[in-house]
Amino acid sequence: MSQTTTVPIQWKTICRTILILGMALFSSTIDSSVLIAANDIHISSVLVKLIEQVEVPSREPGVLHQIEVREGDMVSTGDLLAQIADSEAQLALDRARVEQHVARSQATNDVDIRYAQKSADVAQAELRRAADSVKKHPKSVSQSELDRLRLTWERTKLEVEQATHQFKITQLQQSIKENDVRAADEKISRHRVIAPIEGIVVEVNRHLGEWVEPGDRVFRILRVDQLRAEGFIDHDLVTHNMRGARVTLQLETPAHSIQRFPGKIVFVSPEVDPVDGKVRFWAEVENTDLQIRPGLRATMIIHISEIRSKENTTQPDTT
Repeated sequence: MSQTTTVPIQWKTICRTILILGMALFSSTIDSSVLIAANDIHISSVLVKLIEQVEVPSREPGVLHQIEVREGDMVSTGDLLAQIADSEAQLALDRARVEQHVARSQATNDVDIRYAQKSADVAQAELRRAADSVKKHPKSVSQSELDRLRLTWERTKLEVEQATHQFKITQLQQSIKENDVRAADEKISRHRVIAPIEGIVVEVNRHLGEWVEPGDRVFRILRVDQLRAEGFIDHDLVTHNMRGARVTLQLETPAHSIQRFPGKIVFVSPEVDPVDGKVRFWAEVENTDLQIRPGLRATMIIHISEIRSKENTTQPDTT
């Protein structure tokens, strides 16, 4: 009697176990089928790298008069990082500006032209009066006097040309002096060490009061608001229009939570590694909150389904 009662209980346990395993298998099958349908590509390991880093040099020799930043400071493009003593350059600029002012005054002064023109008009009038007098009274003016008056008129006409030519030269000299001012101003600007990119200062290689030469590295700046995530993908998963595909970088925190950062693929290598059949690629990832550090390993999801859905919508209907 006891045997007839235990057998059904064992079968119930076995059936329940089979049912649970079947449901679990069915659930996992559904999940995997969803991933396959979505066509997202999961990359198990990518390396986060810098996109841009700059070693900022000195452009002029001199003593570091000011240092405006420290290691760890965030800077924007055009920010002043350091100032090299520029007293001599300032004096050169002041001199160039004075010379420019003088040249500008000369370039607008046409007194010589107007005086030469008036002299030419007077000489022409004297010659005309002498010629009229000779017509009325042939011997009233000698031929020598007529020749002298004619020479005077010709000379004054040449003086007008000379004054006009000199006026043009002074205008050209004004342009030269304006260029001198711009060159002196550029010389001063070269004494300012400026941030060429937006990023974080990670190295300060010179100290206040030190002498620097052109080309000496003063600062090192890393751009960290946008980073590169580089990895490898099987060549049979690469599509011709994968460049520009949206990606999600997944980074595990020390608290074992997952942080996600958006980005897009900007490069897919045309080469396939002959050993493992993989293709190198990288994506640019936004790091606006500066939570990603270069050198970390992370995982990535390539949302290739968006590209394939676009391909399907753009394909012509052959029916």
